Amino acid sequence: MSVLEEKNVSPENPYYRSLDVSWKEGIPAAVMIAVTDYYLIPLGLFLGATSLQVGLLVAIPQLLGSIAMLMAVRAVKMVGSRLGFLVRATAAQAATLAPLALLPFFHVPYRVEFMILLTAAFRILGNLIGTVWGSLASDYLPPEKRGKYFGWRNQITGFAGVMGVVFGGLLLYSFRHNHVLGFGLLFGVTSLARFLSAFLMSKMQDPPLNESPESNFSFYRFIAQFRKSNFVKFVLYVTAITFATNLSAPYFNVYMLRDLKLNYFFYMVIHLSAVVGSLVSFPVWGRHADHFGNAKILKVTSLLIPAVPALWLLPPSIPALILIEIFAGFVWGGFNLCALNFIYDAVSPEKRVRCLGYFNLINGVGIFAGATLGGLIAEKLPALMGYRLFSLFLISSILRIFSHFLLSKQFKEVRASAKQISGSKLLFSVVGIRPLLGGTRNWNLFSFIKHSAWEQ
Repeated sequence: MSVLEEKNVSPENPYYRSLDVSWKEGIPAAVMIAVTDYYLIPLGLFLGATSLQVGLLVAIPQLLGSIAMLMAVRAVKMVGSRLGFLVRATAAQAATLAPLALLPFFHVPYRVEFMILLTAAFRILGNLIGTVWGSLASDYLPPEKRGKYFGWRNQITGFAGVMGVVFGGLLLYSFRHNHVLGFGLLFGVTSLARFLSAFLMSKMQDPPLNESPESNFSFYRFIAQFRKSNFVKFVLYVTAITFATNLSAPYFNVYMLRDLKLNYFFYMVIHLSAVVGSLVSFPVWGRHADHFGNAKILKVTSLLIPAVPALWLLPPSIPALILIEIFAGFVWGGFNLCALNFIYDAVSPEKRVRCLGYFNLINGVGIFAGATLGGLIAEKLPALMGYRLFSLFLISSILRIFSHFLLSKQFKEVRASAKQISGSKLLFSVVGIRPLLGGTRNWNLFSFIKHSAWEQ
């Protein structure tokens, strides 16, 4: 039996080959994502970025990338196919990383501003790729099999992400006396990984995209459906949590590197904990989502998400930060996986590119607003327990609580086959206290913590 057959993907599936290539393509893609997610801000700090510039490094690229989502459908039409667009855009994104690799070598004015422009180009392409890739990949499987396959795929790419985080941290630590060369090598290798991703993606199949008159609707018409559209309510719910999250998210890195003065080795170890937490969570959340629906997982995880910034207010220590990030990775792994799968379930294939584009646009505005506001107020808030950023973390936690309780009940599960379950029973099953699905005890948070390497 092949690996895919174990994940309920039959060789009779016409897109079996694409599903096989997809998880392999995800490996170099995950390395690229891990490096850019965790080491762009350290690069900015190395180049001399202020707290406000760190916020802009996150906010401006996300805003421009989100606005570009309005062009997703038109871009696919210009190229003629979703796969054709993906291959070209992925190669172009790889090319934007090369100047980032060279930037540390040039001591010129406005290096940080130039980095922000390069990152904006990278994010614009990345958002377009994510939208179109989601539309393409979701056509390969029926709804009831997506959770298991994508949970498994995310587990594999999560391992690759772990390697990306480890590689970046060890490389920068090894070149701690020559960070110029360290950052240059790191982003040079990352560019090559993305080129490999583009090559593998070219081996996938391109299902025809059949459009209907109903699939051609404006952004204004999309937003106007708020009162009666379950999907629009879901989008605003995710965006509210995104805004509250990005109010503080970029500044955890600033807190670790500037305030706690951690070296890149410990910085890597702490972020690696979050990646491993996500890695453990994907098959667990995916398996439960297939049975109980994505909406239920989203509502359980968004109830736990506010605890993440609040936990950062504890007295700082390496073991405590590792535990916090394991928890954060586990919770966010379920939220991110099921948010994407909810979109696949809620939107018909012919509308998927446009709806994914509008979702990413609105969500990106939330990222921009949160990161920008955080950057503007980060150094103006009163110190809490000795750190100004602690006040920002607390505000973020409170806003996440409001987002959950005000908006999580506004949208409903769309999959008719989803079984009913209370939030508490679902959570107990996920962590292994009271398993409802076979094999759950083999992958639960408690057993992971018990056997984790740092505890031994």
